[in-house]
Amino acid sequence: MTDTSKNRRKPEPIDRKKHNPLKVMLSVAACRMTRQGLRVLHRGGTTLPGRSAMLFDKDILEVASRGMEIIVVTGTNGKTTTCSMLRNALQEYGIEPLSNISGANLLTGITAEFTASSTLTGKPKKRFAIVECDEGALKKVVPLIKPKVIVVTNLFRDQLDRYGEVMHTLEEIRKGVELVPETTLCLNADCSLTSSLAKDVPNPVYYYGIEGSAAIDKLSVNDNELSDAKYCIECGTEYTYDYHTYAHLGGYRCPKCGYSRRIPNLKVISLDEMGAHGSDITVSFSNSAGPSAPKKKTEETMSLHIGLPALYNIYNSIAAIGAFEAAGWKRKAITSSLANIHSSFGRMESFTYNNVDIQMILVKNPAGCNQSLSYLSSLKEDYVAVFCLNDKTADGHDISWIWDAEHEKVATDPHARYIYVSGTRAGDMSIRLKYAGAAPEKIIIIEDNKELLEKMTSHQLPVYILPNYTSMLSLRAVVGAATGKKEFWKDQK
Repeated sequence: MTDTSKNRRKPEPIDRKKHNPLKVMLSVAACRMTRQGLRVLHRGGTTLPGRSAMLFDKDILEVASRGMEIIVVTGTNGKTTTCSMLRNALQEYGIEPLSNISGANLLTGITAEFTASSTLTGKPKKRFAIVECDEGALKKVVPLIKPKVIVVTNLFRDQLDRYGEVMHTLEEIRKGVELVPETTLCLNADCSLTSSLAKDVPNPVYYYGIEGSAAIDKLSVNDNELSDAKYCIECGTEYTYDYHTYAHLGGYRCPKCGYSRRIPNLKVISLDEMGAHGSDITVSFSNSAGPSAPKKKTEETMSLHIGLPALYNIYNSIAAIGAFEAAGWKRKAITSSLANIHSSFGRMESFTYNNVDIQMILVKNPAGCNQSLSYLSSLKEDYVAVFCLNDKTADGHDISWIWDAEHEKVATDPHARYIYVSGTRAGDMSIRLKYAGAAPEKIIIIEDNKELLEKMTSHQLPVYILPNYTSMLSLRAVVGAATGKKEFWKDQK
């Protein structure tokens, strides 16, 4: 797994009728110049450079990714963190992969990363790439980059005004999968929707999940908890569950047609310790799962420490391990690196200001929000809770989902000593928290982010911020500047 051209996958010849060499050079030049200009102006330069490149060659991404070994990560929650885990593993192994760490995960943003990192003739400078891809953009991206592996983390209801119901999101991903039949799918076996992507496609499939023996011992999940997939995707009958992990994830089975959770290649067999600073788990690797399993069955167990807390980061971790396994990359690189994983931009990201610890946890839909609220309510220490809610295009204009999330977990938590609210829809969030049981005098609305930073850290208690996407970006810029953390693009080469 060394980053040398000698070991690189032999690329297919460039179609010179489709990709005129002069237009390719103009695409790369336009991309680089646009990005450089934007960064001089202290802007990230994530999507406009891609648009500039595509003016000259609309499929320049096909040229700039040719011959690379690529893992694509998509799904509703966990994309950025899973990509961070994959990228960190390669870096610890001495390889710097190409990656869209900005989170610009549409076609234009991904095109910008690949094109800016190629030679003037469009030849890739790197062998490996870790790509976060929006669910709706998958069908445009993967036919051009032909990834080795597509990871699908999970599927939940998200941004209703953009995606509609979750079945529409599932079909958008399916369209992308069908365009790359040779790509290995790495699927969450515990998600009935994600797992269904393997139906009627020729792609090799690698499954990962959490076993009931682990979940039943450590997790206490209400069967009535929010579920976006109560009914069988095959026949419409309500699922029976042997166990839940959270939301609709778990050991599902249809009592009528038999559609059920697949046996994972990689499974968590024990949740040994789940704390505020990380988790200890035991996993089992098996080659006996799937239709192409060898006659000689083998199974290997391994204990792992994950340097990030919460159940959803356990899922992110095994998704990352599964991706490495599915790609045929060295297992040791990913399993040894998880203990040292750091939070990614706005996702469980930690700061210290005025000698106060601050943790920023991006939330954007009911399922993910519930997991974050459960994390806060499990801390057993006094803290300050901060809720930031915007309704800009990148967030989804429909913010009704806040009524489906269980804000009662924090609103009525005696350890939540102070509650601050901010964002363009702070009023709506304030009302939601009042209905959840928070005393009105306990809820403080602050519109200015600099003032919010000072107020929320004035109590000398740990601060936990739950923002949605654009509110995270604006508050993170203020907190990052005050604590000396760089913007994502300042670390890019």
